[in-house]
Amino acid sequence: MSMLTLTILLLFRGFTFSAAGNCEVCVDFLYRLYGSLTSAHKELTPSLVDEELIQACTAAEGKEARLCYYLGASSDAATRITASVSQPLASHVPIEKICQRISSRDTQICQLKYECQLKDLRSDGLKRMRVLELRNILASWGEECRGCLEKHEFVSLIQKKAPLHVPGIEL
Repeated sequence: MSMLTLTILLLFRGFTFSAAGNCEVCVDFLYRLYGSLTSAHKELTPSLVDEELIQACTAAEGKEARLCYYLGASSDAATRITASVSQPLASHVPIEKICQRISSRDTQICQLKYECQLKDLRSDGLKRMRVLELRNILASWGEECRGCLEKHEFVSLIQKKAPLHVPGIEL
């Protein structure tokens, strides 16, 4: 094997490990699952973890529901790799390591990211956003800006509708 090929393989391997390190949806979801399991049960078994995972996935929404689909813990999933989560979790393997291992099976797991949360909807912050992001904000609220052509029209509608959808938000 040539030195160039070896270097390329090592670089590629390093990129996959670094990408697995920031599986924010996987890590957050499994941390909450592990916390609820350890607080409710003294001893963890793979079957218990599997049951609790499926139960947690029935209540999951958004990106976490997509994660459950990829893991096979949702009712409409095509494949099932919950054992790759339940056995290591029952053995108290670190969550980051579990997510890293399952991302080697399905790379989409670590590509899941939470949507950024709106902290304040002041005019200057909204004006920096793209129109697509403004439309997504309105869509997440179930609102639509009919006849909006300019960015300032989206901004004014968001500021007008924000008190209805986001309690306690700064304008």
